[in-house]
Amino acid sequence: MDPLRQSPSPSSSRASSPRTLSCERLGYVGIEAVLDQLKIKAMKMGFEFNIMVVGQSGLGKSTMVNTLFKSKMWRSTMPGLRVPMPQTLQLHSMTHVIEENGVKLKLTVTDTPGFGDQINNDKCLRPLDLEFLQRLCRAVNVVPVIARADSLTIEEREAFRHRIQDDLKTHSIEVYPQKCFDEDVSDKILNSKIRERIPFAVVGADREHMVNGRCVLGRKTKWGIIEVENMAHCEFPLLRDLLIRSHLQDLKDITHNVHYENYRIFRLKESHALPRGPGWVNLAPASHGLPASPGPAKVCRWAEDTSDKDF
Repeated sequence: MDPLRQSPSPSSSRASSPRTLSCERLGYVGIEAVLDQLKIKAMKMGFEFNIMVVGQSGLGKSTMVNTLFKSKMWRSTMPGLRVPMPQTLQLHSMTHVIEENGVKLKLTVTDTPGFGDQINNDKCLRPLDLEFLQRLCRAVNVVPVIARADSLTIEEREAFRHRIQDDLKTHSIEVYPQKCFDEDVSDKILNSKIRERIPFAVVGADREHMVNGRCVLGRKTKWGIIEVENMAHCEFPLLRDLLIRSHLQDLKDITHNVHYENYRIFRLKESHALPRGPGWVNLAPASHGLPASPGPAKVCRWAEDTSDKDF
């Protein structure tokens, strides 16, 4: 007998489940109205989005956030005031509510003041950056950028980009959008194009200037005005489209269904590894003959969602 036929295949095991049949309707029911219900509910509740910016002082993190949402989200240090920044000991967060055409977004921006300012290293990515990214990519979605790209020539910018891509690949640092989360062919094509341009070379500016009779966001220099929304000048439009216009909900879903679920499973397993004492609650049946492992477990993106957290 063929050994492959000794056990039923996954397809044959699913054959016994109830079949889904199409039903011929006799008239209009109103099922499509659920889309309007979801839209009305979303408009009432609004959306939440959390961003953490990490980098050395003076790289333009505050300006980039202000440019991203075209608002005064974060106040940077006034130019000319050289205030020494201590090493990062705690995170600083600020929350704003942005409204556009009736859609409300509760945005929380977290800054890491003084990150790595005391370390002098001329490599493409410092050891601190590599260690930080390796830990961070397991907990959140990471989108690297090349700050102050106007200080580099096009050739220098491309060479710098390739060095960073090589470092990310060598040290197994998964940045967003991750290949394992491409759901279909269209997502794979779009995300592949995005991954080719990561890290994005961006220029931030929160002032408007007149260029050829039109008002644009840009940075004025002795040689002219650098337009932040002009792809010939920088790749800020790609970053904005990724974070807001095309992948915002996907970023929230991955954070909610993958990163948070991994963290939740890790904490649950960690609680079972602790000695039982007063107030100890058995949250899940213990494995027979197997000790509880405190290590994180991989959770599929489409796994059943049982939490109430949202990012």
